[in-house]
Amino acid sequence: MEINRPEVVAEVEAAFARYETALTTNDVATLGALFWRSPHTVRYGIGENLYGAEQIAAFRAARSPVGLAKRLSRTVITTFGGDFATASTLFERDTVSGKIGRQMQTCARTPDGWRVVAAHVSLIDA
Repeated sequence: MEINRPEVVAEVEAAFARYETALTTNDVATLGALFWRSPHTVRYGIGENLYGAEQIAAFRAARSPVGLAKRLSRTVITTFGGDFATASTLFERDTVSGKIGRQMQTCARTPDGWRVVAAHVSLIDA
């Protein structure tokens, strides 16, 4: 298995950037499209455990669009072959002082393109 083939890394970086733009602009439709539409999709958030694309979409639709801007650091994209990848990053938000956010996504290439199949978001003390 090839790790970090440049063309695959570029594809995942583009999908990750699209996700981050949708996240910080509260583009609920794009966020929904970037998650795998499956009952097997999981997202563990700061205050919620979501199982299946429907629960994830409902959470996104109900979430406040205020204070979503963030600064990323130490982003690491790792690809495994041509169809599987992880994206990990730290983030800071002005609305959450004294905390560092951690975000991880597991991504798979589907017939519809790269999709998040599992995600985790958490906060720790800075």
